[in-house]
Amino acid sequence: MTDVLPITDVTWQLLTTPSTATLSTVLAKHGLWNVFITGAKPLSPQLRMVGQAFTLRYIPAREDLDHNLVFDNTRDPQRIAIEGVGDRDVLVIDARGDERAGTMGNILATRMQVRGAAGIVTDGCFRDAPTIAAMNFPAYARSPHAATNKTIHHPVDVQLPIGCGGVAVYPGDILVGDGEGVVVIPRHLADQVAKEAALQEHREDFITAKIAGGAPLLGTYPMNDQTAAEYEAYCKTHPKPV
Repeated sequence: MTDVLPITDVTWQLLTTPSTATLSTVLAKHGLWNVFITGAKPLSPQLRMVGQAFTLRYIPAREDLDHNLVFDNTRDPQRIAIEGVGDRDVLVIDARGDERAGTMGNILATRMQVRGAAGIVTDGCFRDAPTIAAMNFPAYARSPHAATNKTIHHPVDVQLPIGCGGVAVYPGDILVGDGEGVVVIPRHLADQVAKEAALQEHREDFITAKIAGGAPLLGTYPMNDQTAAEYEAYCKTHPKPV
């Protein structure tokens, strides 16, 4: 993995507010339409996640290599990944969308949490899903499955580009998760997208209040000049986030 630019604390903080829907719209304005990881459902929808991608890739298991339930912590890429994640990292697991086995369980999730990781995302499954859901640790997967990972998966790569839920994920990309799912933000766009998303969310809070109060869509969403002037007046008592 090549070195990536650091993300400022301001950017991290800004990304704790916008929804994944808002972020998807902002990224579409930058020409990026395929950014939402399909099938990655939150185990704990009330939790918010912001972190940088630390990637792990699985290929299909092969019986002569994987059906012995032997795990070498010094060589197994899955175990290396677990010990490699650190502060603000999100382990992103390419499981090819295969739901016939878990990709990891609660013991490994606990180790990641202790190491300061920000969460876990996979387009496969988790073992011990109820326990992980109770850990106050953001986790996203297609479904639960009790079978151990090597029933179906063979870990091969750490910190290389992967596909997860149909989205390209590069090490260091920024992942934001909420109750709807997970969005991937290219690392070099993170600062700009964070600011634009925070501003869009601020505007949409104003628009939503107008609509809830009976305003019609016409002239409100999108705003015409009169509504835009009202919004600027609103900003005097509700300052913009940036």
